[in-house]
Amino acid sequence: MKKPILLIIILLLMVDLNAQTTDVKLYNPEADAKTDLQNSIEKANTEGKHVLLQIGGNWCSWCIKFNKKVTENDTLNIVLKEKYIPYHLNYSKENWNEDILTSLGFPQRFGFPVFVVLDGKGNRLHTQNSVYLEENKGYSTKEVLEFFNSWSPTAIDPKSYPSKVKN
Repeated sequence: MKKPILLIIILLLMVDLNAQTTDVKLYNPEADAKTDLQNSIEKANTEGKHVLLQIGGNWCSWCIKFNKKVTENDTLNIVLKEKYIPYHLNYSKENWNEDILTSLGFPQRFGFPVFVVLDGKGNRLHTQNSVYLEENKGYSTKEVLEFFNSWSPTAIDPKSYPSKVKN
C-alpha cells in the first residue's frame, strides 16, 4: 500500500514541477514579430548595440533555462543589457514566424533555443546553436559570456583592431 501512495506523490510533484516551468511566458505567439523586431533593430542602432534574438517557445524548457541563467547571473545580465537588445521570437504551433525565419536562413535547423545576432541595421551577423553553450543540465556561464562578448558591437568593430601595418 505504501508503494502506490509514494508513486502518486512522486508523480504529483513531477506534474507540479512541469507546471512551474510552463508558467513562464517569454514568448508571445500573438505578437506582431515583424514590427517588434524592427523596433528592436532601431533601438539597437540608436543605442549602439546589437539585437539578440532568442528563438523558441514557451513549450521549450531549454529556452526557459537560458533566460533564467542570463537574468539571474549578474555578470551575464550586465553584459546582455550593455551590448544587446534581446527579443524572444516565438516558434510554436500558434505562430511559426516562418517569414522571419526564412529571412534569417532557417535558424530553426539547430533546434531550440537558437540565437541570432543582428546589427543595428538588421543584418544577420551570427547564428548560434545553443548546444555549444550547454553544461551538464544547464548552460555554462563561461560559454555564454564568450558568445555575448564575441558578437558584441565592440568585438566586430574594426577600430578595436588597430592596424599594425606601417606605411
